[in-house]
Amino acid sequence: TAVDQRRWLQSIDTAEAVSVYLHVPYCRDLCLYCGCNTKKALRNDVIAAYREALEREIALVSDVVAAPLRIARLHWGGGTPSILGTDGLASVMQVLRDRFVFEAGYEHAIELDPRYVTQGLAEGLKALGVNRASLGVQDVNPLVQAAIGRWQPMQDVEAAVMRLRGAGIQNLNFDLIYGLPLQTIASLRKTCEIVAALLPDRIACYGYAHMPRLKANQRRIDQRTLPDIEERIDQTGIIAAEFLRHGFLKIGIDHFARAGDALARAAVSGRLHRNFQGYTDDARETLIGLGASSISRFRDGYLQNVSDVPSYVRAISAGSLAPSRGCRLDAAERQRARTIESLMCQFQADLDVTAPDMAFDEEFALLQPLVRDGLVRIEDRVVSATESGRSIVRVIATVFDPHTRVDTARFSKAV
Repeated sequence: TAVDQRRWLQSIDTAEAVSVYLHVPYCRDLCLYCGCNTKKALRNDVIAAYREALEREIALVSDVVAAPLRIARLHWGGGTPSILGTDGLASVMQVLRDRFVFEAGYEHAIELDPRYVTQGLAEGLKALGVNRASLGVQDVNPLVQAAIGRWQPMQDVEAAVMRLRGAGIQNLNFDLIYGLPLQTIASLRKTCEIVAALLPDRIACYGYAHMPRLKANQRRIDQRTLPDIEERIDQTGIIAAEFLRHGFLKIGIDHFARAGDALARAAVSGRLHRNFQGYTDDARETLIGLGASSISRFRDGYLQNVSDVPSYVRAISAGSLAPSRGCRLDAAERQRARTIESLMCQFQADLDVTAPDMAFDEEFALLQPLVRDGLVRIEDRVVSATESGRSIVRVIATVFDPHTRVDTARFSKAV
């Protein structure tokens, strides 16, 4: 509730820097595959009203905390955040600067649709302090693009890369998706080759989740053209093999990074973390989510804003925070969270380190089918995914979460 949110905000240690996530739930066009909280923007005044609500929420949060917070990482997601325009982005940034303190050298990242990265936008983002951009590439094959409603010529991606680097934004991430309609091993191999040639620093490659009952736009995808579970497994294998061949290091289950990148260094040194945006080297305890559907992480729990945009705007405009749901964490749940993160990041968890106060007898019993299949190894209180078990580490981790526990004998949905 808002009571929890206020208490958690007030309890932030202002001596420690925080991370901030800003969600902009609008796109000019809605892609058929999209499962994000976003909608097609038809009117600029609606976008402007949302921006004003976002700025109002920043002010409301800053009024609650004990002292101005220091921001070490700022990430814009969506949707397409650049739909606010450079003036709109600058307006939000000014409110943040008025209300918070930015640390020297803070990371400022934004997700971008390559089709809308103009020279003016690239230069405007650089002027606002953006130093990392994530480009939604998804797939470079024209047939796949047509099947997912996202026509994106490779020239657009190349132009976006050139403009961003030319403006001085050198740190580039690419987002790809496997499991899409009409994708094949051959087409994915070609996508990996073309993407690697553009020399991104990081690549995230997520599995497409087909949820037509929840996402109306996905109902226009012909389910018969989707790869089956065996094909999806083969696709993950070829993606990893191709990016390893091109000099990337594999990070966790779905990320890749060049040697020397901060994410790669974190993985090698055991300092890798995972949050709502994926794998990160961000070890900060507090992540403040702003905007409709955004998720915040505090020491004592997680909290998500209301997803419905009109409801969010009404609540914020009325001077109220807009939480919709959350999860309070007690000492046992914090130990479970550490265990899950360790499995997801390092493929193993030493329970004497992550959860010294818990026995996990039930969890050990649930893991036995995976142990018998050679997917999990348990030695004393160290639980590890074997090499062949790493592809289902989500299932292994889920065993330690009683809220979402799955049948370990049936794990195909995790791939």
